[in-house]
Amino acid sequence: MKLVIGNKNYSSWSLRVWLAMAETGIAFEEVLIPLDQPDTKARIAEYSPSGRVPTLIDGDVAVWETLAILEYLAERFPDQQLWPADAKARAVARAVASEMHAGFMALRSAAPMNLWRPVEAFPLTPEVEADVKRITRLWRDARERFGAGGPFLFGRFSNADAMYAPIATRLRTYAIPVDEASAAYVETIHGLASFKRWRDAGLKEPWLIPADERDWPTVKRV
Repeated sequence: MKLVIGNKNYSSWSLRVWLAMAETGIAFEEVLIPLDQPDTKARIAEYSPSGRVPTLIDGDVAVWETLAILEYLAERFPDQQLWPADAKARAVARAVASEMHAGFMALRSAAPMNLWRPVEAFPLTPEVEADVKRITRLWRDARERFGAGGPFLFGRFSNADAMYAPIATRLRTYAIPVDEASAAYVETIHGLASFKRWRDAGLKEPWLIPADERDWPTVKRV
């Protein structure tokens, strides 16, 4: 299989699928196409019907939407248990993942994923604070109800964790205060060996995307 992704420093949607595959040991060939470049659209169009990343290529099948890719992987590799085995936990995990997919635009807009930005706070709007409050409530509820088997939202690593990994980076990068349980979960994501590989690669990238540099035209790098 081939996984077509964008910049590791910025592309939160690419991180989600890449992390799900890397963390569970699903073999794939990585195709990285830098975003916001003159040839970006043409290069992505070679793989993706939507012209966007991530896209998973499996033989003659292209899957081009993040949640659809995660569902495909869960069905293709059932032994990896990318969704919880328990039906109730699985239903909640899918709801949590779908809410991430469709929501939290205030936080996502105000605090783009940017792994090389030094940890530095900024004043939060009420809308961003509301997003953070909802996210951390989701995390605490999942951990309390279904997280007894491990440090992830539903115990063992799942697609739900893949969906929220970029949020964990935002909370750290922008020094957004959260409760103790949520802070521990942020550290769990950052402690993954697979995430560290992604981050280390992202820090070495040369490409800039001004829209994802909150401090633009200043570029702050660790």
